[in-house]
Amino acid sequence: MSYLAIKHMHMSFAILSGLLFLGRGIMMLAGSTLLQKRVLRIAPHVIDTLLLASALALVFISGMYPFVQAWLTAKVLALVGYIVAGSVALRPGRSRGVRATAFVVALLLFAYILKVAVTKQPLL
Repeated sequence: MSYLAIKHMHMSFAILSGLLFLGRGIMMLAGSTLLQKRVLRIAPHVIDTLLLASALALVFISGMYPFVQAWLTAKVLALVGYIVAGSVALRPGRSRGVRATAFVVALLLFAYILKVAVTKQPLL
């Protein structure tokens, strides 16, 4: 498969992942019981696995590696923050305020990741 095809797959999975997170976060804030649906518990894992697989394929095809390329390092570190904030936002057990704050932080980190991916510039 070509670099361009994998890149487009990666971008598609990133947008799907972000939109699904946004939807789940809104449902969480609304107190929706839809979050308990099987598809909403499984789909994020499938999409994120495909997103990670396409990212790894791009790394190996392009020869650009995190901790060598500054912009890629920024994306990986922001991704870790996004995962942590997203986990806090979507897991029950914390107050609604904490979850809402974590949701906003995760969305900001997601936007930063997209910005770095497009510009290849790690600085704001």
